[in-house]
Amino acid sequence: MSFNRSSKTSLAGVFCLGLFCLFGAGRVLAQAAGAAPAAAPAARPAMPAGALKIAVINTEQILLDSQAGKKAIADLKKVQDQKEAELGAKQEEIKALQAKIDSGRLSLTQDKLADMEKQLEDKVIAARRLQDDASRDLNKRKDDVLGAVDQRVMPIINQIGKEQGFTLIFRKFESGLIYADDAIDITPMVIQRLDAAQGK
Repeated sequence: MSFNRSSKTSLAGVFCLGLFCLFGAGRVLAQAAGAAPAAAPAARPAMPAGALKIAVINTEQILLDSQAGKKAIADLKKVQDQKEAELGAKQEEIKALQAKIDSGRLSLTQDKLADMEKQLEDKVIAARRLQDDASRDLNKRKDDVLGAVDQRVMPIINQIGKEQGFTLIFRKFESGLIYADDAIDITPMVIQRLDAAQGK
């Protein structure tokens, strides 16, 4: 399993995690909060010798429900909030200076107005650079945090695969899969073992 990190980070409100959009995923979070625990799958008949044994995992659910995933989300949200606060302060400075320029166009000298407009231009450029730097920093932190979760999950999946005799294990929603019986979803087992390892 490798987490998808192609989502674009946005400082305008919501950034996307590699597995799902954190803030813009209200529907997913609401479903996760209100969903009843999944019933244990019914026992399946033994498979013929040599037959394929396939399982799927829901990487989004691992992030939402596991202790490691929740911590990763909280850490990224904290960084996101800090960056937005910094950018918000810069935007307020720009708005305040623009207001001074607008109100002083009839009373201030041309030299003073020119000086203030140069300050405004510098502040706008600085704010854009800060936004670009923040976006790069968030993307790097996202990759690092989700990569750390990925490294903890993969050995668990490999272990379950060997123990249960699975031939193939797919990511449920990232592999082109359009249907999978819940009985082959091993996500709860992965989360249980991941949480058990969290306290060690």
